[in-house]
Amino acid sequence: MGRFVFIIVSVIILVLGGIFFYKYYFVFGQGVKAGELNYFVQKGYIFKTYEGKVIQSGYRGKVAGTIQSNEFEFSVSSERIAQQLMTASGKMVELHYKEYLGAIPWRGYSAFIVDSIISIKDPVKSELP
Repeated sequence: MGRFVFIIVSVIILVLGGIFFYKYYFVFGQGVKAGELNYFVQKGYIFKTYEGKVIQSGYRGKVAGTIQSNEFEFSVSSERIAQQLMTASGKMVELHYKEYLGAIPWRGYSAFIVDSIISIKDPVKSELP
C-alpha cells in the first residue's frame, strides 16, 4: 500500500510540475514591437521588477466609433536591458519579446518579457507649416 501511495504522489507532483512549467516557462510566442517608450520603471514590494509601456503608432478602438492608442505593456528581467531603457524614455524603440502564458512575480507583472533591444532612435519631429 505504501508503494502505491508513493507512485500516485510522484505522478501528481510530476503532472503539477509539468503544468507549472507549461504555464510559466514555455515560450508561447515571440516577436518585435516598435513605438515610443512612454515610461519605464522599477517597482514591487518583495520582487523588484522592471515594467514599461510602449505607445505604438496608429489608433484603433475596441468598440466601434471610439479611438484608442495601441499600447504594449511589458516586463524586463535583464539588468543590462533595463539600464538601457531607463535612459530611453520618449524615444522610438524596437523591442524583441517573448510571450508566456502567465506572469510570475520574480519575472514581472506582464506575460510579455523583453529580452533584447533592436534599436533606440530619437523620435521624428514633424514640422507643421
